[in-house]
This record gives sequence, structure tokens and C-alpha cells, in this order.
Amino acid sequence: MFSVLLCPLAQAATEYYDTEYRLTFHPEQHIISVEIRLKGDELPSRLRFKAVGDLYRNFSSTDSLQKSGSEVEWTPQGKFSRLQYDFVVDHQRKPHGFDSLMTDKWAVFRGEKLVPPIAVTAKKKLQARSSLTATLPPNWSMITPYAGTNEKIIRFNNARKRFDRPQGWILAGDIGTRSEIVAGIQTTVAAPTGDNARRQDTLAFLNWTLPKLLEIFPQFPRRILVVFAGDPMWRGGLSGPGSVFVHSDRPLISENRTSTLLHELVHVALGIHGDEESDWIVEGIAEYYSLETLRRSKSIDQQRYEESLRSLEKWARRSPNLFVPNSSGATTARAVIAFKQADDEIRAATHGKASLDDVARQLEETGGEVTLQSLQAAAERVAGKPVIAFSRERLTSGPPSAAPAR
Repeated sequence: MFSVLLCPLAQAATEYYDTEYRLTFHPEQHIISVEIRLKGDELPSRLRFKAVGDLYRNFSSTDSLQKSGSEVEWTPQGKFSRLQYDFVVDHQRKPHGFDSLMTDKWAVFRGEKLVPPIAVTAKKKLQARSSLTATLPPNWSMITPYAGTNEKIIRFNNARKRFDRPQGWILAGDIGTRSEIVAGIQTTVAAPTGDNARRQDTLAFLNWTLPKLLEIFPQFPRRILVVFAGDPMWRGGLSGPGSVFVHSDRPLISENRTSTLLHELVHVALGIHGDEESDWIVEGIAEYYSLETLRRSKSIDQQRYEESLRSLEKWARRSPNLFVPNSSGATTARAVIAFKQADDEIRAATHGKASLDDVARQLEETGGEVTLQSLQAAAERVAGKPVIAFSRERLTSGPPSAAPAR
């Protein structure tokens, strides 16, 4: 993964330069023209983009630009430099459905996709101040995780990074939104006009459930954007920083008593990803807390909660091994049962003084990559001893059984 590279330098006061992302939408071509402007007394000495595939085309700059395979190297000069390229919005998620799409009426995509992965070489004292503006077709508006609709200049900065790319889901076009402050969180639900998205129902649902999710994850973002869109978008849910996408046809609560929306919001809260064998942790804990949040908010009763666990346990029997690159279906069901068993084990070991919630908060605080070893260590710190449910032997033997529900 590309990251920011900093030149060694003695401790110095921070100096700022401006990074402006200017977007121009071209629905007829299904592209967004992206212009990156750098302004300041001193600029990064080099920016290297990893423009893999056919998503990025027609690079040009006011300064030196070197291209080699999928790599584009930009060398800014002086106090101002500009880079331009075209971003191809449409991207199909295998086996079907789009996770990024532009039509003649709307566009939905991830902010991270606008700018290729980038490595920046800059003096340690330099810090970017980032902003985003857009030139839209007539009657279009745009909403991002950073601000509401029709903001002329959208400013964003990540304190952990010296150079920011836009992040999270972005919806533009002829769109409708509903916003409300839910448990102190600025919550916005958006979808294309005429879509069958249930904006007001979603806000009501979050009024029931989000407060319980915040009890588990106190560092949840202070703003959240929920984007809905229908076919031909991918018929599932996908998370991003401070935002989620959910297909408009997905129910708020599924027949198996889980929730795609809550599942993706847990991903937002945790901000974790697994190594090559730990995707089950990421997906399993999200599914577990989607079910738990429904129970704790009384969106489902105890009987239906227990029925869901039994259904998941039955499904989990089809999973011979949790340690696969991508967790879904039976693998995620088995992971949910493992988390339920670990929760019961922690509660028993601490006489009810701690639970899996405390493990989840440690993962939330750390963020980044999670592994079996880091999960085991977090659980042991909470329980005061190793948690058997998370032992590799248990996770690779027959599927665990859910203990009697609380």
C-alpha cells in the first residue's frame, strides 16, 4: 500500500500548503475530470501515483510528469503546481452489479477511488490543508461524508496523515436527502430522486439502534452518511470512512434477523481489516454486532435473537475452516458463533464485569490490521486468561455451538 514518505529533518514548526481537488462531472462520458492543485511557499518534492488498470487516463501537468507502466511520478516546482487526469467512474463488482457508477441522472462512488494510491515525498514540517470542489451538470448536487449538499468548498483533514485523499462514499446528481442528529451524530440518508430508498424509515431505524451501537463503540464518527441506490448497483452493502452504501432493495432487518445497514456501520466504527487469514474476524464481528444491536435496542425480542443464533449455527456447519482470504456465507456465520461463545466465556471468567464489548473497543481504538494473534491478546487482557473460543485449535475443529443465549 502506498503511503506518505517523509524526508528526515530536525524538529521544525509546521508549514502548510493547500491541496485542492477540483472535480468536473461528465455523465455522457461516465468520467470525472480531476484537477489537483498544490499551492504554498514550499511543496512536496515528489508525488508517485499507482494508477493500476483503466480507471485513470490522460495525465498531464504544469510540471515534470514521468510515466512508467502503472506508475505516474509528478514533480512539483515553485509555489504552484497542477495535475490533471480523467477518472473512469463505472466499475463492476464481480460477479455482477456495480460498486461505482455514473448515469445521466446520478453518480455514486468512493472518494478514495478519485485519486490513485499515492506516495508523497515531503519535508517533515510540511502539512497539507485539503479541500474539494465540484463542477456539476445543471440541477445536480453532491453530498459527501464531510458536509451536506451544495457546499461550494468542502474542507477535510485527517490529523493522522500529512497528505489527504478524499474518503468515503459520495453521491452526486438529482438526489434527495434526509438529515437528523441521532444520539449526537449528524446523520444523513441520501439517494437518487425517484429511487425506492426508505430515507425516513432509515432515520427512524437509526434512532432506535444507533444509540446502542454507540454504547459499544464510543469513538464512532460524529458524522455519518448513508447512501442508497438501486439497480444496477451491487445488491449488498459496502462501508467507507464515515459512510456506507446499501442497495435500496436491502431490508433494514433481514428475515434472518441481521441488518446489512448495521453490519456496515460496525465496519465504520471499527475501521479494521484482516490479514490474509483473518477476514472472518472483520466480517464475523460486524455480523455479530448487527444482531446484538437489534437485540439490545429491542428491535427484535429474545426469542427471535435465539432463533437467529440457531439458524447461524446450522449454517456454520458448512464451513470447514475460518481461515480463508474472504469471509462470507457459512464462514461468517461460523465466525458469529465463535464471537458469541467468546462473549459467554469472557462474562463467565470476569463474573459479568467484562464482555466481548471490551475486546471490540480495544480493536476500535487500535484500528488498522487485525490478526488472530491480536484478537487473542485483546481477549486475554479482558478475560484475564486465554479465551478458548479464539484458540486456533477450536477455530479449525468442528464448528462451535452457541451457548444458551442471555
